[in-house]
Amino acid sequence: MKKFSTFILIIIFFSLDLFAMKKKPYHHLPDGTFRNPMGSPERDSNVKWSYKIFNEERKKIKIEIPEDHVVPRTKVLKDLKDNENNDYIAWIGHATFLIKLGNTTIITDPVFSKNTGPLIFGPKRYVPPAVNLNEIPPIDLFLLTHNHYDHHDMSTIRNFPYKKSKVVLPLKLGKYFKNYKDVNELDWYQEIKVNDNVKVTLLPAVHWSKRSLWDTNKTLWGNFLIEYKGKKILFACDTGYGNIYKELGKKYGPIDITFINIGAYNFFPMMPVKDKSVYHTNPEEALQIARDLRSKKIIGMHWGTIVLSLEPIMEPRERFKNGAEKFGYEKNDAIIFKIGEVRKLSQIIN
Repeated sequence: MKKFSTFILIIIFFSLDLFAMKKKPYHHLPDGTFRNPMGSPERDSNVKWSYKIFNEERKKIKIEIPEDHVVPRTKVLKDLKDNENNDYIAWIGHATFLIKLGNTTIITDPVFSKNTGPLIFGPKRYVPPAVNLNEIPPIDLFLLTHNHYDHHDMSTIRNFPYKKSKVVLPLKLGKYFKNYKDVNELDWYQEIKVNDNVKVTLLPAVHWSKRSLWDTNKTLWGNFLIEYKGKKILFACDTGYGNIYKELGKKYGPIDITFINIGAYNFFPMMPVKDKSVYHTNPEEALQIARDLRSKKIIGMHWGTIVLSLEPIMEPRERFKNGAEKFGYEKNDAIIFKIGEVRKLSQIIN
């Protein structure tokens, strides 16, 4: 009888475990890791990654920075001061933006280090941040999309001057913010009300996560939908193109402004197709995502700061602007900021 009772208990626990697994969302795997939305593209099996080849090819890239790419730091500081009572967007570099919405100032994926890797390693920036970390205005909301080094910078996190700001990030990333007062992990489609005027929802992206040899996809990644007084702003994680964006467009569109990566897409000859990456959209794919989201304006980011791939450093902005009309946009709808540029929100959307 005792053996029979033990057997029944084992069956019950096993059944409960299976039931729990069935209840988990698709992007949650049984081993505790995460995966991309159903129907996302898979990495090509013909990829033959070689750091040796990549570094050899990277050395061939000319780092020639046009005068119209960077705003002088003294002007950036003046523009931030002059706009402290306005809603605005300012590009600090790469995926780091300041977004001021009423009384809420947001910073996205803040990276102020000289290189994007562990300690002193990793690709070095060829354009410094528009301002120093200790010069940024008071921050109310810190958004982190995922844990790659060019987005998740531990030096910046440790030295961040506004640790009382609300931090919102994907699942399992809160452990990096031990000295912060208000840390909030979200799963896809979960939302958080920041205050009476601002709400943030974490949405799916087509990407991955990794900071070491042992933690691939153990933390989640995602896009942030920011809602403010009837306006919708989507700040994309690094993402490749996927069918999920048509679904998001139907559920959450139209979007007023989409920030999206337009650089780091060419890894040929390691990858079999030039200008094509599963995890980073090229400029045309970025425009297609904006189209799927029914986005009115698109801001190109994740370019012009660090050499992470093998396309010419200024190519993304040219292809982004020149491709706009093919996707039903006017060229002015595909927006390129200078590093350090500050624009009133009213100049971008009415």
